[in-house]
Amino acid sequence: MNISEQKPLRDVPFFKPSFDRAEEEAAIRVLHSGWLTTGKETLAFEQEFAAMVHSPYALSVNSASNGLMLAMEAFGVGQGTKILTSPYTFVSTATSALHLGGEAVYADISSDSYSIDPEKIEDKLKKDTTIKAIVPIHIAGNLCDMKAINTLAEKYHVAVIEDAAHAFPAETAAGYGGTLGDAGVFSFYATKTITTGEGGMVCVRNAEAAERIKLMRSHGINRTIWDRYTDKHASWQYDVVAEGYKCNLPDILSAIGRVQLQKAESFYRKRKAIAERFTAAFKPLDFFTVPPDGEGNAWHLYILRLVPETLSVGRDDFARALQEQGLGISVHFIPHFELTFLRERYGLRAQDFPNAAAHYARSISLPFWPDMSDADVQYVIDTVIGTAQRFRR
Repeated sequence: MNISEQKPLRDVPFFKPSFDRAEEEAAIRVLHSGWLTTGKETLAFEQEFAAMVHSPYALSVNSASNGLMLAMEAFGVGQGTKILTSPYTFVSTATSALHLGGEAVYADISSDSYSIDPEKIEDKLKKDTTIKAIVPIHIAGNLCDMKAINTLAEKYHVAVIEDAAHAFPAETAAGYGGTLGDAGVFSFYATKTITTGEGGMVCVRNAEAAERIKLMRSHGINRTIWDRYTDKHASWQYDVVAEGYKCNLPDILSAIGRVQLQKAESFYRKRKAIAERFTAAFKPLDFFTVPPDGEGNAWHLYILRLVPETLSVGRDDFARALQEQGLGISVHFIPHFELTFLRERYGLRAQDFPNAAAHYARSISLPFWPDMSDADVQYVIDTVIGTAQRFRR
């Protein structure tokens, strides 16, 4: 009997949100309040998030993708301009610029990490004066070299918009990831380090940018809906002063987010402990390269790289074997040169990004969430190692 015909000894999903009665009670409180959309819960969530990451301004949005678009717009990305990013990221890092009439250009990642290579950033900035912003991505919660990136941004007079979807709470001596550039965009999607189901937060240091994002996230209307409906004298009066979008976060999700925010540090400690168990098990073995681990790593994902020379199968077959044994795995990320729309739009080729191509071909994201049981963690370890041993070259 082959592995695919056997019933897995255990089913370990890729991710499970960590909720208890506190999130339920928060959602029910909002339902009973009679106010479901953006209001006082969202305002409180913004204030509490800003306080935690020490950001002057934190602005909630209905997704990190829309948060990226709003941040880009606030810093001048639009028709005739470009962002500079890595191909090793989710699609919305690039398409956020496209929605504004801008374009994306790409620099490869480093050979020893998933982060954009500062040397390759400068190569692009030297040649293209239409680049308006660098958008580094903190893959899996491990931060890019923000000191080098900020130095380049200052030299070439461009903004830095951190794609910090994976990077909460990534604390360093210089500050939290997502607060180290001109703007940082966090995600509260279902699989993120804290979740509201859907949602995100944009942190900025500049008051003018904050006001622009606040305006543009709600149709370009010059008064918030909470203000309009709670003002007893002129609730119906407002003006539209810009061609805005619909990107606000409702109170029912913000209430859940406030509870999750209180648990963020405990979630982080649990993830870090699991990551340490994984690394202790995988690092001594020649089959694997364990994830990079720099200062402030938020440990959002555990991305294990295979060493192809040691195995008789490639990443896809290895991943399939793990799935057949009950592991819910993923791959972060499918690079933009593998995605039809972006590949054809920009003429992207894998050979132009050798480090991203090599990492993609070898990487598997393992099951990883705070409330994994000891048995779950051990099953992941045993299954991954056992599969590697079975496929040893």
